[in-house]
Amino acid sequence: VAAGKLNQAIRIAFDQQVFLLQEYGGISRYVCSLSSQLNKMPEVEARIFSPLHYNGCLESLSKQSTWGIRVPRIPKTFRLVEFVSRHAAHIAASLYAPDILHETYYSTDDYCPSGAKRIVTVYDMIYERFPSQFAGGQVTEAKKAAVSRADHVLCISENTRRDLIEIFGVASDRISVVYLGYDQLPVPATAKGTMASLVGSRPYLLYVGSRGGYKNFDSLLRAFASSAYLKAHVSLYCFGGGVLSGEERDLIHELKLSDEQIRQFSGGDETLALLYQNTAAFVYPSLYEGFGIPPLEAMSLNCPVISSNTSSIPEVVGDAGEYFDPGNMESIRSAIESVLESPTRRNDLVMKGRARCAEFSWARCASETLTIYRSLV
Repeated sequence: VAAGKLNQAIRIAFDQQVFLLQEYGGISRYVCSLSSQLNKMPEVEARIFSPLHYNGCLESLSKQSTWGIRVPRIPKTFRLVEFVSRHAAHIAASLYAPDILHETYYSTDDYCPSGAKRIVTVYDMIYERFPSQFAGGQVTEAKKAAVSRADHVLCISENTRRDLIEIFGVASDRISVVYLGYDQLPVPATAKGTMASLVGSRPYLLYVGSRGGYKNFDSLLRAFASSAYLKAHVSLYCFGGGVLSGEERDLIHELKLSDEQIRQFSGGDETLALLYQNTAAFVYPSLYEGFGIPPLEAMSLNCPVISSNTSSIPEVVGDAGEYFDPGNMESIRSAIESVLESPTRRNDLVMKGRARCAEFSWARCASETLTIYRSLV
């Protein structure tokens, strides 16, 4: 660490990229939470420069810590909005004269203010591990450019770090791992009556998020349908990810499951909290995750977690999950049945989950990130 900066004020600028790509979502929430926590620390000033953006997360921050206005999405205007925002952000950030520019996503363009050190966070290597599921290679090209010019790279799990070294050949001493935090979901006071009207009295499993490709939802459906016990006694509910597609409905009917057994819910954080609190278990069948916040949300609300044993997921879930091989339908079915048929195992997972989720917070994420910033200036 440069001795002169150890106890001096440090200025961090975050760029506009992710706030043009997401209205809400994991990466924008990460940047907003990180920035907010940094600004609570002495001798630290963090500011997000996103002159024109589409993002709702920024509205929760103070006017002093973010610069820009939210604009509506109008067809055929993205390129103009992106061009204006990118160039205005560069000018404003240069006038701010930061010690650190933290790039929020990946770009082939370098707009780092003079004198600032560059940091980029690599969230996952999904595009590189599952190229057939994504059109073109633009993200990989931009990611390579951002990583190669960065003075230091953050990864949100050891698994992502290993993948980055293996796939891009990045030197290990240029990379640090900083785990994410998570947000405690708000629980409504009228939970019991609201829940009964929402889901009824039948026990249910909960799946959260998008369902396509590497998320492996189809395998969960097939595992569920292969179990006489689950079909007779349990439902499977999905939250978020959009309404069930025609292909998903076709598969549900092909597996002889009813529309009442497999349901999709949308809503805000309160609805999600209710679903977590009242489910028999949360199931996370993904083939790959860069980190995985939903298991932490589930554990924080006393919900047992049943999950894949792949990629970064065991780093996050630790000893607080019942694991399965996501490529093996029998393994998925067996893990779910073993938890649902054993109140002792359920309670054990709930207790371990409470302890596990306490190890992750945005304050810890910010503190560890700040240590890395200071080592560069």
